[in-house]
Amino acid sequence: MRLQPGETAPDFTLNGVPPGAYHLADQRGKVVVLAFYPGDFTPVCLRQLQHYEDQRERLVSTGAVLWAISTDTLELHERMAKSYALSFPLLADEGGRVAAQYGVRGLLGSAKRSVFIVDEKGVLRYAHQDPLSLSYRSVDDILHALLDSGLVTARPA
Repeated sequence: MRLQPGETAPDFTLNGVPPGAYHLADQRGKVVVLAFYPGDFTPVCLRQLQHYEDQRERLVSTGAVLWAISTDTLELHERMAKSYALSFPLLADEGGRVAAQYGVRGLLGSAKRSVFIVDEKGVLRYAHQDPLSLSYRSVDDILHALLDSGLVTARPA
């Protein structure tokens, strides 16, 4: 069952790139955008992550934190981040435990393409899953969701 806005976001700690442990509870007081994606080095995922990198400043200027999560290994994330100069964290959910907690683990074990926005108190304020994982939420879509949920008051340029 997928989580819905208004529910408490499941807490987790995952290793990621840049190197470190990323603990959701440590982000209390900040808005966190969790972007689940099926896998590194795949065409749609590559376009999605490059788009997020190209538009990262617009998102970061709102004060929001962006974490991208897939079930790929930390080693694959390191290669992906280095190959495409990705500066936001790529988190390794090997085994898909976190994707399962958020209700977005696919039948083959990878994460379904989806975006969750967690507010400063750890409550989900937005949830979207792309049914076929063939498209993704753009930064404009995410900024619009932040505005609609009242988490930001002005849309960055």
